[in-house]
Amino acid sequence: MQKYQSIQVGDRAEIKHRVTQNDIEKFIDLTGDDNRLHHDPTFAEKTSFKKPVAHGMLGASFISTIIGTKLPGDGALWFSQTLEFLLPVRVGDELTIKAEVTKKIDKIQAIELLTEIYNQDKQKVTTGVAQVKVVDYITEIKAETELLKKEKIALVLGGTGGIGSEVCRLLSASGFKVAIHYHSGKDRAIKLQEKLKSNSTQTAIVECNLQDEAQTKNMFEQVKRKFGTITAVVNCATIKIPNIKIDSLEWSDLQKQIDINVKANFNIVQSVLPIMEENNYGKLVFLTTQYTESTPPLNLVPYVTAKYALNGFVKSIAVELAPRGICANLVSPGMTETDLIADIPEKVRLITAAKSPIQRLAKPQDVANAVLFLVSESSDYMTGETIRVNGGQVML
Repeated sequence: MQKYQSIQVGDRAEIKHRVTQNDIEKFIDLTGDDNRLHHDPTFAEKTSFKKPVAHGMLGASFISTIIGTKLPGDGALWFSQTLEFLLPVRVGDELTIKAEVTKKIDKIQAIELLTEIYNQDKQKVTTGVAQVKVVDYITEIKAETELLKKEKIALVLGGTGGIGSEVCRLLSASGFKVAIHYHSGKDRAIKLQEKLKSNSTQTAIVECNLQDEAQTKNMFEQVKRKFGTITAVVNCATIKIPNIKIDSLEWSDLQKQIDINVKANFNIVQSVLPIMEENNYGKLVFLTTQYTESTPPLNLVPYVTAKYALNGFVKSIAVELAPRGICANLVSPGMTETDLIADIPEKVRLITAAKSPIQRLAKPQDVANAVLFLVSESSDYMTGETIRVNGGQVML
């Protein structure tokens, strides 16, 4: 929850919701308002609306959501609201609910919000003014940073992949509360969550396209609301590594790798920074590749280029964030036995393993062990560093 002193005139928040038939039915069950205009197509067809119209208060109820979860958030006491319904809302409409602080009332520690709801055609369907009291809450200040360290709450991005799932398992076994991120593998996320729960670990699963700024910010807010804060973020998210000769290469091939390795990580840092700054503590861990420290293989221009950019990004933010108690480091794995190398010929894997003094490929647990060290208190004096997990293939 935001403190009254930190809220400024002009602060904004926004959420989206698609209206469904199920929403209508639930609203009728809850309120008893079964006006046929809202749910009976035959009746509605005989009116000027021609089609059923959602209850006005159904859409307006999301003003409560934006106040209670975004601006100002937990503990908000909503005590006044004016409303004007400008256009009908129907099933299938994509609503954007917006709130903006227009006034602060110091005497009672309250804020005034302009509340507006728009449909997918950018038409304003509802408008009004809300007044919300920002309720004080008591926090333990003594040794706050040390308490946060003991709390140990990690968000693992790409948590359903080969390395990501092993990181989740190892952090769970080490006493972390774990939020598992996925983009498309919901079933895998649920199975992993159930496995971690069997070890008495508090977990959550969150879906997000990390290349979308708004989705990323909302994901971090969800995790914070679930666990209270976030002390560590590990990004294991990746996409398929294309093998493309320079003659066939297009800019879009590079852009895809830049978006997942740089843009996504930019969104991650921007979203978690306010949370970690509140605590004056945090650990950020990113995965790079040994190919940025040795002669890269043929036909991997997009991947290697993007990883070089990631290395520069992490080292640069490490310098800026260190005075705020936030450490940013890299783990650089060699070829690792995951689904990501399924298309690599067996001969290539054997040759790669033979080049390692340890005579094998990396396993996900090898990488996860390095991650565990970097999110633990044992690495509090390390930032901007790269831990190499490649069996000795690259030694610097």
